[in-house]
Amino acid sequence: MNRITDTQIMDIMQKTPLKELGKEALRIKRQLHPDKITSFVVDRNINYTNICWIDCKFCAFKRDLSDKDEGYILSFEQIDTKIDELLAIGGTQILFQGGVHPKLKIEWYEDLVRHISQKYPTITIHGFSAVEIDYIAKISRISLQETLQRLKDAGLSSIPGAGAEILSDRVRDIIAPKKIDANRWIEIHKIAHNTGIKSTATMMFGTLENDEDIIEHWRRIRDLQDETGGFRAFIMWSFQPDNTPLKKEFPHIQKASSNRYLKLLASSRIYLDNFPNIQSSWVTQGSHIGQLALLFGANDLGSTMLEENVVAAAGAKNSMNQAEMIQLIKDIGEIPAKRDTTYTILEKYE
Repeated sequence: MNRITDTQIMDIMQKTPLKELGKEALRIKRQLHPDKITSFVVDRNINYTNICWIDCKFCAFKRDLSDKDEGYILSFEQIDTKIDELLAIGGTQILFQGGVHPKLKIEWYEDLVRHISQKYPTITIHGFSAVEIDYIAKISRISLQETLQRLKDAGLSSIPGAGAEILSDRVRDIIAPKKIDANRWIEIHKIAHNTGIKSTATMMFGTLENDEDIIEHWRRIRDLQDETGGFRAFIMWSFQPDNTPLKKEFPHIQKASSNRYLKLLASSRIYLDNFPNIQSSWVTQGSHIGQLALLFGANDLGSTMLEENVVAAAGAKNSMNQAEMIQLIKDIGEIPAKRDTTYTILEKYE
């Protein structure tokens, strides 16, 4: 197989008409997934705290430690209630993410993960971004390897790709100067994979990056996937500018167009030849573009997302239930299927 080079994907992105780009991405998708199954997962995002010291300019969710009115750390009882509600609708996964709390150490996270894994053995814990893991290790004065191993031993199954944004330090130094650099993000996912913890790779576009930055991001995750095979999926979404400090600092930034999203999605399917799954981001794009993404290379519609707070804080408040997802998938002639975190199909809806 002749692998697409950086120069080739740049040429494809910039010169190929959108419709042709979509056809090629769909062709590749059909090769990888000839059964025409489009999957989704029933899960819930649980943001265990909104207290964060990192001050990313693109975030409208975080609060300071001094914010006594709006800052919070969820109690285990509150988290249990959220999981009970998820189980009631047939959910299988929780996505745990929070702000980078300046005082929570490894013991708190171990207790939390162990509590959930023991009380709810059917729920998969997909949680803690590389940025959170990096800080847990530093504040606890232990290695990344020990941090990940202890979380895995407590019941952590996999980690999300959050915190990647764009894996180009030229952009990161502007939009999130306190956040770990691109090499550190890659290092943490590599250690996770070698520890037996799978992960996803994500990308947020639409801030101050250019096409070269985007391709750098794709190259970094493709290279790591060649080395470890530890990424289960690639998920891309657009920056939501409302209520964010970045929008105030750079007023010219506008929400990326649907055309831009579909072009980048299709290009990622063409370039990321070692990623089995690419997820549609209906949460930021809305259900109809989320559906159209399935014809531009995506084979997974993501999560029904019983709860979502971070993107909603920046103005995107799309929602979809399981029945709506099933209908959207059927409407394009594909077979809807509920999956778990490992992309194992649990039930088809033919």
